[in-house]
Amino acid sequence: MTATTEIEPNVTTEQGLRALAEEGHTVEVLCKADPERKGPSWHSLWLVRAVANDGQEKLLVTARTRLTQNAIKVREFKTATGVISFLVGVGFSQASVPMKNGETTSHRLVSD
Repeated sequence: MTATTEIEPNVTTEQGLRALAEEGHTVEVLCKADPERKGPSWHSLWLVRAVANDGQEKLLVTARTRLTQNAIKVREFKTATGVISFLVGVGFSQASVPMKNGETTSHRLVSD
């Protein structure tokens, strides 16, 4: 007898992250390097993930690379403006960006 096991991947695309946020998941922004100011902009490396109430995490990946090269690539944000624009695009009315390596900020969609 052959048994199949359902394995849920721990990654999601932008569309999937938007759906998870609407279902009540927390969206976290992770700072992976101390930001540097270059002119009026802040540059660093930020990652985004969705976290369920039970603690299960799904890291945001790019859909283009996955579809064209059959590989999964983590979506990296290089500027604070990019992070803010992404969060607003997901539907958040406020955006908080961590400004120290290792810090995380959390966002939740609020129902009116």
